Amino acid sequence: MRPTTGLSCRWTALLFIVGALLCLLGPAAAVKEHDFKKCSQSGFCNRNRAYADNAISQGSNWVSPYNIVPDSTSFSNGQLQAMIVKTVNEQGETVNLPLTISFLQSGTARVTLDEEKRRNKDIVLRDNSPVRKERYNEADSWVLVGGLELDKDAKVSFQDGSQLNIKYGPDSKYEAVIKFSPFEVDFMRDGASHVKFNSRGMLNMEHWRPKIERGDNEEVPEEEKTWWEETFGGNTDTKPRGPESIALDIEFPGYEHVFGLPEHTGPLSLRQTRGGDGNFDEPYRMYNTDVFEYILDSPMTLYGSIPFMQAHRKDSSVGVFWLNVAETWVDITKGKSAGNPLSLGSGQKMNTYTHWISEAGILDVFVLMGPTPADLTKTYGELTGYTAMPQEFAIGYHQCRWNYISDDDVKDVDRKMDKDRIPYDVIWLDLEYTDDRKYFTWEPHSFSDPIGMGQQLADHGRNLVVLIDPHIKNLDTYSVHKGLISQDLAVHNKEDKTYEGWCWPGSSNWIDCFNPKAIEFWKTLFKYDSFKGTLENTFIWNDMNEPSVFNGPETTMPKDNIHFGNWEHRDVHNLNGLTFQNATFQAMLSRKKGELRRPFVLTRSFYSGSQRLGAMWTGDNQAEWSHLAESIPMVMNQGISGFPFAGADVGGFFGNPDKDLQARWYQAGAFYPFFRAHAHIDSRRREPYLLGEPYTQIVTAALRLRYSLLPAWYTAFFEANRAGYPIIRPMFWTHPSEEAGFPIHDQFFLGSTGILVKPVVEKDKFSADIWIPDGEVYYDYFTYDTQKTQKGKHLTVQAPLDRIPMLMRGGHIIPRRDIPRRSSAMMRFDDYTLVVSVSKAGTAGGDLYIDDGDSFDYEQGQYIHRRFSLHNNVLASVDTEGRDTQSIKAGQWLKAMEDVHVDKIILVGAPASWNQKEVQVESEGQTWSAKVQYHAAKGGRAAFATVGRVGVKIGADWSIKLA
Repeated sequence: MRPTTGLSCRWTALLFIVGALLCLLGPAAAVKEHDFKKCSQSGFCNRNRAYADNAISQGSNWVSPYNIVPDSTSFSNGQLQAMIVKTVNEQGETVNLPLTISFLQSGTARVTLDEEKRRNKDIVLRDNSPVRKERYNEADSWVLVGGLELDKDAKVSFQDGSQLNIKYGPDSKYEAVIKFSPFEVDFMRDGASHVKFNSRGMLNMEHWRPKIERGDNEEVPEEEKTWWEETFGGNTDTKPRGPESIALDIEFPGYEHVFGLPEHTGPLSLRQTRGGDGNFDEPYRMYNTDVFEYILDSPMTLYGSIPFMQAHRKDSSVGVFWLNVAETWVDITKGKSAGNPLSLGSGQKMNTYTHWISEAGILDVFVLMGPTPADLTKTYGELTGYTAMPQEFAIGYHQCRWNYISDDDVKDVDRKMDKDRIPYDVIWLDLEYTDDRKYFTWEPHSFSDPIGMGQQLADHGRNLVVLIDPHIKNLDTYSVHKGLISQDLAVHNKEDKTYEGWCWPGSSNWIDCFNPKAIEFWKTLFKYDSFKGTLENTFIWNDMNEPSVFNGPETTMPKDNIHFGNWEHRDVHNLNGLTFQNATFQAMLSRKKGELRRPFVLTRSFYSGSQRLGAMWTGDNQAEWSHLAESIPMVMNQGISGFPFAGADVGGFFGNPDKDLQARWYQAGAFYPFFRAHAHIDSRRREPYLLGEPYTQIVTAALRLRYSLLPAWYTAFFEANRAGYPIIRPMFWTHPSEEAGFPIHDQFFLGSTGILVKPVVEKDKFSADIWIPDGEVYYDYFTYDTQKTQKGKHLTVQAPLDRIPMLMRGGHIIPRRDIPRRSSAMMRFDDYTLVVSVSKAGTAGGDLYIDDGDSFDYEQGQYIHRRFSLHNNVLASVDTEGRDTQSIKAGQWLKAMEDVHVDKIILVGAPASWNQKEVQVESEGQTWSAKVQYHAAKGGRAAFATVGRVGVKIGADWSIKLA
């Protein structure tokens, strides 16, 4: 959310001053690229790019100055320790860099490199700075949650004076070849290289050195000009520890496609960054920043960072996770090489070369050996955690704008949505609900009855989300501010005093959620008896948590600010959003004695691990067709990078979408895992009921489609929670053998349902060309028409404005709830419909996961998890995990589910042998008949059969013999 030129009349005089300041920073019409650094304007990025250029220009003459001391190596219980010596000048002076390579049971390898002098605190800081002397080494305590067990079966397979080989992983099928001089590591699978460290000699750890005080007339060497301070946009960054960046080249031999590194715009398969036709000129930057109305197809930094890259080729995937939370840049280039230097053309393969550059901290890199995309996301999730199991309402539709102006306005929107039978689950309140930008308060005139407002929503099975940001209004009479300052819980400036900056409230201080005491303080503010006016259906939105600082460098906090533990902000910047969301998550777990519920917390800023805490959205987009199109790869990229609970502002935040755009955006948004419409305060009201026909009906149909498929969505979230799988899945992930699908980023499968969707994202486009990844049969989702498909070819389907291009792949069983309701809460105990998409072989399978959608009781077995299968003309349901469900002591919710049944089964692609009047149903020792309506194939439509009034309990074992 960004400043505007037309805010409400309730702005105070102080806020007009803020507005004037913001005008100096630039109007909010569009992002100004010159407000954000390029690599050449970032001292450490520029230095390391130059270092790389020098290494490449020297070719085989370049010798990396980093060498392992052979006698320093020791290997025990899956862990290698060694000392790397860096030669720093022609006189042969050296610095020691302790190296650890840990081989984990999962088959992952972890490489860490520190600086001995810094580790021992044997340095002198400039100007008696109070900051830490060590390199930042605490990111793992925030990010990692498991998967670190050492592989004690790993063993040295070869060693001499020049290298050390270690075999590790399941069946010892991986091998790390560690070369001593210069230092390199080659990670191999089945005898072939897959990931190489420092193969081009770009490793560069800028070691500590004392500042040389020069005379007034003494010229500072060019490369030293940004060692000790750096100025950008009128802000000067002091550097008490001097230059301290860490960089490394990582090669993926034989891999042409790399994916990941959210959050950026651009294609799913990452572009090269060193110029050339169709390439970027700048590295991908990860430095969480408030970039409003961001530009498209750019490596420019956005609001969040996940430094997880996956390389993919036919039938093979590997990945690296760069665990560093300082500002980071990544260059990508590609080039062909020949396995045999005498070969010309034949046997050549494409390699991808990457160059990772971080401003501070230790080197800490994980190497994931795959070999499939699913293996990568699962292993990454073991390290950083899996997606939180959401509140069920959270995967419904969210209605938001900046701002609903009063509690009466909220209640009026709620009534009008019901009047037009438009389903939704959540209505949101942006900044204006607060009393003069003081969070945890209500504007006393416009929101005088928040309890009445919340209760009306609760009566309709709906929820309220309110905005809480990390900047606290600097006002002595404001109780939250008094608590923050009196307990010294705010971020400090470089002088170690409370930092003051400017944001929505004007002068503000920022809570430091790295501080455990700050988290405890924050938790008290959300209690029902503290945040008066909130109810059990009130949840939270964390915005501006990069953090956004209107008068700060690059619209964020100065890097020389100081956090808890005396770490500089530069050390921890990309973690800031995660720590704030974590504090809110902890607060929302229990807001009264005896309560323990799943939180819902939306964040704008994020890092690896944020997926454990809630949802994210892609920030301040625009009401343009291009932004609709860009949202698809952005959301998919979040999914493959371990944070699938993602969405974009439906309709576009800035501007006014025309009605065609709004209709198409709802159709696409119905397939965002996080589905929210949002709009800027200056935009026209655009609730679905205001569109007029046929648009209101088109949007309502998209919403009802989402709600009917909520069981499938919830099951997909369960798969993300258990195994880290994406919720909407790109072609390379679902079909890793099909190379033509690797660059495709405008279509996807919904979970494991076999539903293939390609939203229309172009103006005046009324057809879609869907790429078909395999030779299975495909049916139109709505008409059951059998599609004339061919593996690896495009299928053109008609897509008038009221139609979403949507196919069902043969071989899947899709769970639905088909009764239209006003919200997901009203559907909780509705019966189910199963749609069976019969494969060419006459088989099908699918899963359904259900729990109470609110509590953590599922951790005690209070859930239903069914596996449906069609085989040899028998349709059956069993517990997916093979549990004895009769032995589970049922709680209140599980007892209520005894009355929920499968009402109807639709069999698409039904053979003529299923053409009969009734079938026999067997379940729990009983047998009964169910009526069948068979519809023979007609025109292009497949034959289908409907089994009505099936009557089996959704949680029970059952079978139906179809022929």
